[in-house]
Formats: sequence, structure tokens, C-alpha cells
Amino acid sequence: MDVLVTDKTGTLTEGRITFTAALDPTGAQSAQVLLLGLLSTETDPASADAGGATGVVGGNPLDAALWEAPGAGAGTVAGYVRVGLLPFDHQRRMTSAVVLSPDGDQQLVVKGAPETVLARCADVPPAAEATLAAQFAAGSRVVAVATRAAPDLTVPTGADEHNLTLAGFLVFLDRPKAAASVSLQRLAVLGITVKICTGDNPLVAEKVCADLGLVSGGTLTGADLTGMDDDALIAAAQATTIFARVSPEQKARLITLLRRRGRAVGFLGDGVNDALALHAADIGISVDTATDVAKDAPDVVLLQKDLGVLADGVTEGRRIFANTIKYVLMGTSSNFGNMFSAAAASAVLSFLPMLPSQILLNNLLYDAGQLTIPTDRVDSEQLQAPSHWDIAFTRRFMVFFGPISSVFDFLTFAVMLGVFHAGPDLFRAGWFAESLATQTLVIFAIRTRRSPFTRSRPSAPLLIAAFTTVAIGVALPLSPLAHLLGFAPLPLGFFLALAGVVAAYLVLIELAKRLFFADPEGRLPHLRRRDHRHQVHRRAARFSVGAQQSGMARGSPQK
Repeated sequence: MDVLVTDKTGTLTEGRITFTAALDPTGAQSAQVLLLGLLSTETDPASADAGGATGVVGGNPLDAALWEAPGAGAGTVAGYVRVGLLPFDHQRRMTSAVVLSPDGDQQLVVKGAPETVLARCADVPPAAEATLAAQFAAGSRVVAVATRAAPDLTVPTGADEHNLTLAGFLVFLDRPKAAASVSLQRLAVLGITVKICTGDNPLVAEKVCADLGLVSGGTLTGADLTGMDDDALIAAAQATTIFARVSPEQKARLITLLRRRGRAVGFLGDGVNDALALHAADIGISVDTATDVAKDAPDVVLLQKDLGVLADGVTEGRRIFANTIKYVLMGTSSNFGNMFSAAAASAVLSFLPMLPSQILLNNLLYDAGQLTIPTDRVDSEQLQAPSHWDIAFTRRFMVFFGPISSVFDFLTFAVMLGVFHAGPDLFRAGWFAESLATQTLVIFAIRTRRSPFTRSRPSAPLLIAAFTTVAIGVALPLSPLAHLLGFAPLPLGFFLALAGVVAAYLVLIELAKRLFFADPEGRLPHLRRRDHRHQVHRRAARFSVGAQQSGMARGSPQK
């Protein structure tokens, strides 16, 4: 993936919401606002014990934090009776409760997103906006509480939520996660654009992002998205970092439009309202503590809600893909060359250049030696952009490098026939050893675009396996099994010729590799870079990753 859309709570923040204050419109502490907040939670006040609420409906973390606040509990709401409740939904963004007080007064208590509640108030005190702005600037989550008299109301509806009087604000805090900043840096270096999609206030989201060093490319709210057609939203979404106060449908729409632009989009969410977006994403990601719906919808379930874990997974996935490509390129090019050599030799020789059993043995040893490729190191530039399978690139690579191995096969044929006057068994033994050596050792050139060994070291298991395979291939014609396998003992002079042929082959392959990758048509198109080079540099600079990242993605961006 090259875009990750994620929620804020629990991903960028600790996910532990705590109640910090109940304020009246002027910003003064208010026990009355706390009382009204408790009465309008989605927990029946009559079921609350002294320690808080017994089972918050829908698992609302704000309500749970409210009941855990000092001074909350059964004693606080004693004597109050809830007559009716209209639960929270993502269209209204409010909860309403009809409450009968001990003195017989009945009122409607509305609690919800500040901008939504304030829009339904008949009169908002001037100080309220300043109080709200101060809390948002501090990164706090704020819930507004308003009331009105409702003597005849029993079951509230959305139509009843009007002509309200603002009582005050409930203030909560979910602190930024300490490790999130480092995780965001890692994702930036991996070429992944992170976008925040939250139901929270945009100012709060911007504050959290600023605290973590994630530079915002702009903010759009759910209301902004509603007024934009698809083309306008696609254009705006490319640069926008924060999407706030968005509904589940808007999350899914955003994911769909980002994919339409050719981006590979991952979405990380854990709530019921994330199910649509999880289905819409290329890679739906959830956590094992998510709701059942959110755990059924994704492709990946993390055991820990941490962007660092996700960065580990991306890195490992790209490393596996890069090593897989090494084997594919090596296998296709060497097999193409071997088939070309065998066909040419068969046309001029009076005997088979290699017996079927010898070909099978050659392939068995070759593949056994490549079993250690998964342990190999991967160059950093191969991890800094999403990878993409490209059969056309593999074909070009095969056609370019395969004939080079055939040239050295023909050179070996000439040595065997012209110098050693080889018969069938000796000829087969010589080509068996040379073929196995060249196609096995070429992995050290193919595994990297850098200079092998000096600027890109192979893993120890790969190194040992490759040279062990070559040693076995050279030793077999000299072993007691030689006659059984159809080989004749090789003369000492052959081994000197073999060393020269292999050395010349590897030097020529290295020169050809540089020529191939210098050609724009040959530039690793299996790495889907698009505009990743300048994006990765820009993001790394934003996070001050350091000068060591300045040379990360070489080559022009290509699919």
C-alpha cells in the first residue's frame, strides 16, 4: 500500500479517554453540567452503582469515562428518573434523554458534538465560543450539553432537539501515544502517506497531528465532503491529511475515490462504523480488540493497535516480495539461457549435451541452493516504495541476461571439444559443473542493483548455500558416483578453465546489469514508484529523519 487511512483514537492516541472537567459556558467548573452529562449517558442512571455504570450501551468510551469521573455514581443521580432516551447516531451526533427531577420538573437533556448542539440552541453566550476554542486548542475532546423544558415529552425524537439552552461542556482527554511519532516516521520512510479519518473535531485532530510531527496537508470536514462531487474530492483528497467529523459512508466514499486514482489504500479501524471503509479498502486492517463486525470485515487483524506493528508488517512483506523477485529473475534468465544452449548444442553434436537425469540433478542442486534466498538481506531502496509484479519486466530481464550465460556455455563447449577432446561423458561432466556454477553464483549480482559484496552484502546462509552447491557440482564428477551419474573424471586443467570462465561471466553480468538498469526501459518496473521518490524525501524531511535518508529511492518512478 502507498496510502494508509486510519482513525485517531488508539492509533495516534493512547485510546484511554479520561474525563477532565465539566464547565459552564464561561469556562468555570460546574457540577450541574456533570450531572446533566451523567443523566444523558446511554447507561440507565438507575443501574449505576457507586463505582460508575454497569454496562455502557454500545461501549461508548466517553460515557464510560464520565461515569469513572470523581463525584460520579449512583449518589449523584439519586432521585432522578429517565423517562425516555434517543441514542446517539452518526447523522445527528447527539444523545437525548427526557429526565424527571426529584422536584417534579421534566426536561430534555441533549448531549453531543459541540457544533451540532450549539446549532440547536436558541441563544449561545458569547463566552461559550472562547471556552470551546480554548479546549480544542489544548487537544481536548469536548461534548456540549444543553437542555429545555419538556413537561409532556416521553420518547424524544430528532424533531424535539431544538430551542435548547446551553448548559456547558464536558471535557475529555486522550493523550497522543508516545511511540506514534516514531511509527509515523517509519511509515513516511516506507513511502506510505498517512491520512487521518476521525469523527472528532478537526481542531483536536490537527493538534494531535502537530504534537506527533505529522505535518498536515489540510483538513476537510464531513460537511465539506457532502458539498463536493467525486472529481473535486479526488483532487482535494490527494493533499488533504485530516478528514474530521466524517460519517461511515463518507469514510467508504473517500477510500473508494482514493483507489480510483490508482493508489493502493489501506484502512485501519476497529468500530462498527468502520465496516464499510474496511470493505472498500485494498487492505482492510483491524485489531483483535475491535468489535465483531470490524474483525469480520478486514484482510488483516493486528494483535496490537500500533502503527509500529503495521510498519513492521509492511517492511517484512516488501522484503519477502523483493527476495521472491530475486528467485524469479534468476530462475527465468538462467533457464532461458540453458535451454538456448542445449538446443544449439544438440543441433551440432552427435550426442545429447546432457542426459535427462543429469538435467534433473542439476536443477535439484540449483534449487536446493536457493532455499536460503528468503534469509537474504534486502537493499533499503527496495523497501521505500510498494512493490508490484510486472511480467513484462521479467521477460525483458530474461531475454537480456539469458543469452549471456549461453555465450559462456558455448565457450565451455569449445574448451571441452577443442582443448580436452571430450567424449560424451567428459563433455557432460564439464558442462554440468560450469552450468551449475554460473547459474548459482549469478545470484550475487542479480540480488542487488548495487555493487555486490562491497555495497550490498548477502546473508551468511545464502553465501554458504551457494558455494556449497558449486562445490558439490564440481565434486560429483570426481566422486565414486561419477560412473553411475554418467560422468567422466575431469582433468585438472579444466578447473583452471572453469575458474576463468566463471570469473569472466560474473564480471560481464555485473557490467550488463549496470547497462540494463541505466536504460529507462530496464529500471526495476516491478517497483511501483510513481511519484514516490520526491514524496518519500519530502516526508522524511518533515520528520527530520536525518541526512542518511537523502539517497533513498533511485531511478525514475515507474509502474
